[in-house]
Amino acid sequence: MPKLDLDTIPQTNATGYPPEYAGAVEGRWYRRLGSASGLNEFGVSHVTLRPGAWSSQRHWHEGEDEFVVMLSGEAVLVDDEGEHVMRAGDCAAFPRGEANGHVLQNRGDADCVFVAVGRPSASDCHYPDIDMHLFEGQGFRRKDGSGFD
Repeated sequence: MPKLDLDTIPQTNATGYPPEYAGAVEGRWYRRLGSASGLNEFGVSHVTLRPGAWSSQRHWHEGEDEFVVMLSGEAVLVDDEGEHVMRAGDCAAFPRGEANGHVLQNRGDADCVFVAVGRPSASDCHYPDIDMHLFEGQGFRRKDGSGFD
């Protein structure tokens, strides 16, 4: 049956970020809907941000498009152009290769929920505010290429 039962799809708050950058996403809980439903051309995640949580560190991808749809609650989209309040029904698009670092932050006192769609790639990911870079095939490294201790 094509209809998904969210309660049967595992939810996690795992991150691959080095410990010094992981704190911001501790309250981010997500379910991988794409893989759970057999999709393999693009990824879909159902994401809940608890109060104070961020969706990620502010970033942009060289080779991955991203699209988000807010379902409930309120988040602040922070990008190179400033801050934008996102509420249920609002959408945002982040084309691959466009050097506009972005993050959703829950600054309220209630959970916010959104769906994120993207096409995972192994291309570089840039983090303009912190000393971290996702190098293709090497994982998270410092911007000079050195590893995290």
